[in-house]
Amino acid sequence: MGELETEAEKTRKQIALYLRDLADQLEADGAVCLDLGGKEVVLNPTDPVTFKLEGESDFSAGETEAKQSIELELVWRTPASTPEEGELTIEE
Repeated sequence: MGELETEAEKTRKQIALYLRDLADQLEADGAVCLDLGGKEVVLNPTDPVTFKLEGESDFSAGETEAKQSIELELVWRTPASTPEEGELTIEE
């Protein structure tokens, strides 16, 4: 088990470019490489993939802005009989 997450402000254009690259990798049926804060995570999605898409808006009384977000999540199962077989491949 493992998780590596990153968060950074980017322009809409930069995000679109990143998502296009991810889409191309998914369509190619091979490994998917994610650049997460200077580290590369290699994943091997298998069919079927569950695609979760969420739009959200959060506003609290007294605030002057509403926080809005789009969340994307892809989930699949990979055969593993030990915890090590299920770990992420992380490259520096």
